[in-house]
Parts: sequence; C-alpha cells; structure tokens
Amino acid sequence: MYIPVLVAGFIGGTIRGIFGFVKHQYSYKNVGFNAPYFFLMVFLSGIVGLIASYLVKGNQVFALIVGYAGGDFIESLFKIITKKESLYDWNIKDVGIKKE
Repeated sequence: MYIPVLVAGFIGGTIRGIFGFVKHQYSYKNVGFNAPYFFLMVFLSGIVGLIASYLVKGNQVFALIVGYAGGDFIESLFKIITKKESLYDWNIKDVGIKKE
C-alpha cells in the first residue's frame, strides 16, 4: 500500500510550506498574519508533496524528503518564470482570500 508513503509526502510538503511561510514572515517588516491564507498555502504545499511522493514511489523517509523537495522545486520554478523574489508576493484575490 502506498498510503503511508503518500502521508509522508504530504507531511514533507506541509513542512516545506510552514518553513516557507515563516521565512517570509521574518524576511519582511510589517507582515500581518492571515490565517486562511496560511492554511491554504500549507495545504497546497502538502498536496504538492503528496503528488511528488506518488510519482517517486519510494519508502516513507524518501517520500518525506521528496515531498519537501517537490515544493522547493516548484517554488524555484515559479520564481524563475515570474521573476519574483517570493512565492508570497503574488496577488491572491483570484483565490478569494484577502492578503493583508
């Protein structure tokens, strides 16, 4: 069964999302906390980790690492394509959440 592997990938992606958000909070002054935005971004990072671990199909430890790295890879790709310094700088009005 791949369920433990998928869960580990989701956890790896979630960890990456939390670290990225915390890094953003400490990198800029006067950054407010928006709970819906935070949970949406962490959940999406978890989904990316889950998909990455599904594609690799290793053991749980490997899936955790791949889940974390998958989010890192997508964030770097996003920064290159959009020429932005941060994944958190984009406007999320399209998602329906106000960024403070």
